[in-house]
Parts: sequence; structure tokens; C-alpha cells
Amino acid sequence: MRLVTESPPPVRFEHGKMIVPLPTKALLAEVGRFDDELSAYLWFDYLRGRPGVEGSRVLLTVTEKERAPIYRIEVVLPNDALTAIPFLADLEAKGFIEGFDLVFTTPAQVEYRRDQTSVFIAAYRKPVAKKLETLPRKHLLSSTAHFLAFKSRTDPRMRGAAESRPSSLSHQQSMELAADIVAVAEFYGLPLDVFLGIGAMENNYLSIRGDINHAIWKKKPAKDDIILKRRRHRVLVSDYSIGVWQITRETLRYAHALFLKDKRDYSQLPERLRPPKTLELDLTDSHVLTTYAGLLLWDLLDGFNGDV
Repeated sequence: MRLVTESPPPVRFEHGKMIVPLPTKALLAEVGRFDDELSAYLWFDYLRGRPGVEGSRVLLTVTEKERAPIYRIEVVLPNDALTAIPFLADLEAKGFIEGFDLVFTTPAQVEYRRDQTSVFIAAYRKPVAKKLETLPRKHLLSSTAHFLAFKSRTDPRMRGAAESRPSSLSHQQSMELAADIVAVAEFYGLPLDVFLGIGAMENNYLSIRGDINHAIWKKKPAKDDIILKRRRHRVLVSDYSIGVWQITRETLRYAHALFLKDKRDYSQLPERLRPPKTLELDLTDSHVLTTYAGLLLWDLLDGFNGDV
């Protein structure tokens, strides 16, 4: 962002504090622009919940350009360059926004934008009458993929040092994972919203090894166990978790045993989602791991008569 003026801005002091007002009656910053409503609302809701951001100052509006809607996220700012610009720069440095453009406007326009924002908030707070599964297939996959990409991009680890920062899901990866999740949910008869929620809570759909130091004691080691310590009649083995779903090595064994006993026709699943007959403990294929995750959720629901 660059601000060019023909003359130095005026300076005044209020309560002993220097203020540099800009030539506008009201100051906004556009911090996001989207062509679909779901992505826009997800980012709007995310931003207004960030530390240091006053939620009431974040606005979501829509305008039409060439008969297509354009959704904008804006932040209401104090008309003081010494306060507004460092605040925005800090949001950008933390990865909460990707950039910003200052918008010079009027108090009436700000109120109009607040009214639009209120409509969006009210609409998204209404009780949900239909399940995700009722969406047409194309819209279901697209909306699911948007959600996956959003969760991966807003994972706190994405704001780490560049050398340790993971890669968020690309458009192709989010579409592939969305197709896998929907297919597995349909195959096992799972509630899609719950299945999506588990992935979001576990690892924000990022394929990163976790629980590195987790270990368990066993009476005797199994094939491919990583033995850390031995005691009389017991061994301590590594039980770290892998993949998008953060399934531990021992849980993966349990899921594979469920699969071998399962009488369902797995040929109904796309080939990429069918587990192999022999367990691969360090499996990194997110397709098959999604099937195991779905089978584990089905097993839990089955044990509680479907009561989520």
C-alpha cells in the first residue's frame, strides 16, 4: 500500500497525543475481496475474532460488477495515520490479512456497510434447516473444498518462521480431499458435518506428523514397532500420529483390523480410497487415511447407537 499526497498531512494534538488525520471524513481499509459468499464470510468471521481486532469494526459487504457479486471485507479505522497504518501492518505481519488498501469515505457510507454486515451475520446465525448432504453434488464439493482450504490457511503454524512453515492446501489438493471426504462419508453413512469437524480439530487438514513424543507400553512388540525401551515382560513403543487425520500407529492397527473384518463392498469406493490388505504403518497417502478415519468414526457411532 502506498499513500501519495500533494502536501504534508496536517498534524494536531489531542490529550497530548500526536494525530495525523487523512483527507477523509471516515477511514476504512479493504483487507479482502472474494467472488463467493462462503469464503468471504469464513474470512470475515475469522478476522473479527483475532486478538487485538475489535469485532464490531470488521465489515462484510457485497456489490455487483458485471452481474457478478463481489464480497469485500473492510476494517473501520480511526482517522489517524499514526494509529491506522501500524495497526494494519501488524495484522499483515501476523498473517491475519494479505494486504490492505485505504478507503476514504463518509460516515453515512460506513453505516450503510454496517447494515449490510448485520444482514450477513443474522443470516449465518439462523438455525440450519438442511444438512450439507442435501446440497447439489457440485456445490457440496466446492463448499467443502473452500472450507478445507480456509482451515489450512488459517492454521496458527502458517504464521511460523518461513523455514518451518507448512504448506497450506492448494486448490487441487482441497478439491481432491473434499471429494474423498464426501465419498467416505456417503460410503459409511456418516454425518458429513461431524466428519469435517474432526478433521478441522485434529490437524486443520494439514499432513503433518504429530504427537512425536507419544509412546505406549505393550506386553510384546508387533511387527514394525519402534521400540524405545524394554522392561521385564513389557516394551515401550513409539505411537506418533500421521497425516491429515492424525491417526496414531496403534489406532491405525485397530482401524485396519476393523477393515479386514468389514463385510461392506469396498469396490463401491473409488480405488484410491481402498485400504490395502497388508497394513502400511507409515502410510502417507491421505486418500486411504481418510477411509480409515471414516471407519473409526463409524465404529464409534456404531458403539453408541448412532448418537453423536
